[in-house]
Amino acid sequence: MRKIILITLAILMFASSAFAGKNYTISITQIVEHPSLDAMRNGFLDRLKEKGVDVTANVHIAQGNAATNVQIVSQMRGENPDLILAIATPGAQAAAQKIKDCPILFTGVTDPVSAGLVHDLKNTHGRNITGMSDFSPMDKHVALIKEVVPSAQSVGVIYNAGEPNSVALVQKLREEILKSHLKLEEATIANSSGVYQAAKSLVGKTDVIYIPTDNTAISALESAIKVCRQNKLPLIVGDVDSVERGAIAAVAVDYYKMGLQTGDMAYKILVEGIQPADMPIEFLNDLNLHINKTAAASMGITLPDDLIKRASKVIQ
Repeated sequence: MRKIILITLAILMFASSAFAGKNYTISITQIVEHPSLDAMRNGFLDRLKEKGVDVTANVHIAQGNAATNVQIVSQMRGENPDLILAIATPGAQAAAQKIKDCPILFTGVTDPVSAGLVHDLKNTHGRNITGMSDFSPMDKHVALIKEVVPSAQSVGVIYNAGEPNSVALVQKLREEILKSHLKLEEATIANSSGVYQAAKSLVGKTDVIYIPTDNTAISALESAIKVCRQNKLPLIVGDVDSVERGAIAAVAVDYYKMGLQTGDMAYKILVEGIQPADMPIEFLNDLNLHINKTAAASMGITLPDDLIKRASKVIQ
């Protein structure tokens, strides 16, 4: 079993408020390290710091290992936290199954209902858990694919069929692909080491590769980028952080902003005493378009001028 990475962050802040002098322990579980998940964690902690909350945060990274993900729950229980933050679906599911006596807040969970975390998005039968969903606007993603590659007849998708959030996303992708009269080729993976072979398997079968907000695939994004560059095969992604790493484009939520909003939810629980059962699932609705001109050129694509003008960030 891989060793759990445990990072202890002490964030000491002083505020002339009713909760000054109280230190809150927050246990954080994160399935894997990659920029989007890290951005949510950083935004979460930054928001609590802005609000003057004194926090000791114990951060556990499972490194994509399912057994480690479950073991982390026991580690967190021993920390006697005031709040558990679960970043992404696997950690949220493990925490929800084992911990019933501590508030659990999740973020970056695509479909909390199908993941079994809540009964509905209003959390009308709430327990000790609530949080934020990052369900991708798949209609906009397919529209982006068609705009970047107007001649595309088929789209290849790489995802981990063992990730509930990815299954939900790909189901929605199938629906949108059907509406757009495109063909979909699916390449599933079980771990990050399979991303390279999955991308190679799509060469010659598809006109563009799409990677959704799949933690396993994104953690090994560079493997897909390598294949796409070698074969002049455009790569579109579901998160903006991956664009800076070398994908062509994405229209998605800003995960740092999602972390900030999740921090606001934590404040309500810790300081205002609101119970998770009384808090509906929240969303971040403002979307950002990021494009990477260098990546586009390396994959044989000339981006439309109108797309470049609309982008909130252009990487040269």
